[in-house]
Amino acid sequence: MDLVPGKGTPLIETDLYRTFLVIAETGSFSKASEVIGRTPSAVSMQVKKLETLLGTAVFAREGRSVRMTAEGEALLGYARRILLLNEEAVAMFRSPSIEGEVRFGAPSDFGTRFLPNILTRFARSHPAVNVDVHLDGSPPLLQKLKEGQLDLILYTARPDSDLARGGEIVYTEPLAWAGLEGGVAYSRNPLPLALSVSGCPWRKAARIALDKAEHPYRIAYQSFHSAGQEAALLADLAVAPFPTSVITPPLQKLDARHGLPEIGDYHLILKEAGNAGKASDAFASHVIACFREMNPAS
Repeated sequence: MDLVPGKGTPLIETDLYRTFLVIAETGSFSKASEVIGRTPSAVSMQVKKLETLLGTAVFAREGRSVRMTAEGEALLGYARRILLLNEEAVAMFRSPSIEGEVRFGAPSDFGTRFLPNILTRFARSHPAVNVDVHLDGSPPLLQKLKEGQLDLILYTARPDSDLARGGEIVYTEPLAWAGLEGGVAYSRNPLPLALSVSGCPWRKAARIALDKAEHPYRIAYQSFHSAGQEAALLADLAVAPFPTSVITPPLQKLDARHGLPEIGDYHLILKEAGNAGKASDAFASHVIACFREMNPAS
């Protein structure tokens, strides 16, 4: 009985899997080379080596871009799982043994966008640390951190605000107007808005942009969570300021062509309590690393 798996089967280096995944995500050899830090020719050689080991093509070239073949699609899940297992195995021995609890706060909308991936990866590297998650608006989170109810928070802030200088910026994204595809809410006068509650940086940024443009508006709908705002958008009753990455069909991005001004960027900022312990420090470092991987150029 053979107790060693993989005997007689070609073994694929983890670097080849990593390059494959980056190309799959960027859709370009040249963009992948920038992320990985290798020349385009070196990236091409890695793909050729991978395809030789597998005996099949994983990418089809289409001009300057590439797409995965059916075989590439089949490999995608395996590549992700293999790299995650490799990461978990290394972390098991190299990560410091830390126990305890982290009381972590984040904006409500953040919970469904970034938090699942962060928690999953942190659990693999620090399985003995419990993470107590609190989802709330940015002002309440800052207050809870100040009062010692939380160890670490992520909050949103406008780039030109005092809050933007209160911690470490881990993510920046443009805000844009969102409305229903083919809808007419944007053409109404005054402009009907679906906004979060008072104190939300997105709400303030939207109002500042409209005030500067002298564009009449009214707050037609308010909701603590973006799902409530989105309901008004889907009914074509209002428009709302959303991060550009979440504006997907049946919603569309509205801009100057629709008579609306630019809103500007928002920051996602990490701030830790002064008396936070090792578990909180480890989680903070993990959050920063996760966002840097999302935006390697930062």
